[in-house]
Amino acid sequence: MKRILHIVGGMNRAGAETMLMNLYRKLDRSKYQFDFVYFVDSKCDYDDEILVMGGRIYRISSTNPISRTVKLSRLITQNKPFHAVHCHMLFSNAFHVLAAYFAGIDMRISHSHNTSDVNSKTFHGKLYQKLSKSIIRKFSNQFIACGKAAGDFLFPNNDKVEYLLNAIDIEAFSNNRIANRQFLKKEFNLDDDTIVITQIGRMSPVKNHEFTLKFTEYLIQNGYKLFVVIVGDGPLKNKLQELVTGKKLGNVIKFLGTRSDIPNILAGTDLMIMPSFHEGFPVVLVEAQAAGVPSLISNNISPEVDMRLNLVDFAGLEDDLSVWKLKLQDILKQKLLDSANRLKVLTNKGFNINKSVKKLESIYGKF
Repeated sequence: MKRILHIVGGMNRAGAETMLMNLYRKLDRSKYQFDFVYFVDSKCDYDDEILVMGGRIYRISSTNPISRTVKLSRLITQNKPFHAVHCHMLFSNAFHVLAAYFAGIDMRISHSHNTSDVNSKTFHGKLYQKLSKSIIRKFSNQFIACGKAAGDFLFPNNDKVEYLLNAIDIEAFSNNRIANRQFLKKEFNLDDDTIVITQIGRMSPVKNHEFTLKFTEYLIQNGYKLFVVIVGDGPLKNKLQELVTGKKLGNVIKFLGTRSDIPNILAGTDLMIMPSFHEGFPVVLVEAQAAGVPSLISNNISPEVDMRLNLVDFAGLEDDLSVWKLKLQDILKQKLLDSANRLKVLTNKGFNINKSVKKLESIYGKF
C-alpha cells in the first residue's frame, strides 16, 4: 500500500476538500492511502472520517512561506515513505512541490481547483503568480485540473495537464429529489407555495453573499414569497448576519452553518444561487445538477459547469436585479429530466465518482 500526502491547508467542507473526500471514500485503500498536511491548528470537519479510514493528519503552524517550505520538507523526510505529494493550494503549490523535491519525492503533483485569484490585479500579486507558475512547471511532474479553465489559469501552455473532473456519488443525489422534496419546508414549517432558494459555500468574499442578500430584499419588495437558506461557515459570517438583521430579513433568511446533509438540502431546494466573483469548477454545482436543482449563477463562472440539462442559467453581476428576477422565473419553469437521464448524462460526461477514482489511481500508477 502506497501513501499519498495531500497538501490542503485544512479539510473543512468546501469544494476541493469535498471532492477529495469523495475520491478518498471510493479509493482502493489496499493500494493507496491518503495522508494530509494542514496549516491550521483547529479541528476540521473531515478529521474524524479521515482518521477512521486510516489517514494521518500532520499540522504545520507557520505563515511564512520560506519557513513553511523548510518545515514541510522536513516533515516529508521524517515521515517517509510517500509515493507522491499531491498539492491543492493554487500558487502556494510552488512552495509545496519545492519542499517535496528537496525531500526526494519522485512524484510531485500540482492540482488546480480555481480560475482566478484575489491578488491577480496588483503588481506584487502578478509577480508572485508569474514566479509561482514557473516553479510549479519546473518542479512538478504531474499536473491535474478540475476543468480546462482551471488548467489554463495555473498551467498556461502546458499540454501535460490531466483533467480530473469534480465527480460525485451521483446516485446519492439523483435518487433523493422525490423522497426529500419537502425537506426544508418541513424543517422550517413553510407553506407549499414558498420558493426556497439556497446558497452553499464558504462565507468568504469570493462567494459574494452580499449580492444574495440584496437580491432577496429586491424579490421581497416585488411580492415574492420566498425563504433563503445559507449553508456554510467562514470569516464573513458575523458581518452577513448583521446585514440580515439590519435589513430586517431574519424571518426569510436562515444561516444553517456547516451541514453534512447536503443531498437532503438540495432535494428540498427550488433554486440554488451562486453569484461568485470567480470559481473553479464548483462541486456543489455538479451535486445540484445531479439532484435536479435549477441554479442561477454568475457569468464569471466558466460555462463548462453547465451540463446541458436545462438546470443552469447565467447572469452578470453588473446586470440589474430585474434581469436576475426574470432568469429566476424562467429557470423555475424549465422541464426537468428524470433522475435516470440525469445519471446517464453526468456519467457520460465523466462526473461519476467511480470513474474518477479509477483515473486518479491510474495517475498515481505512473510512478
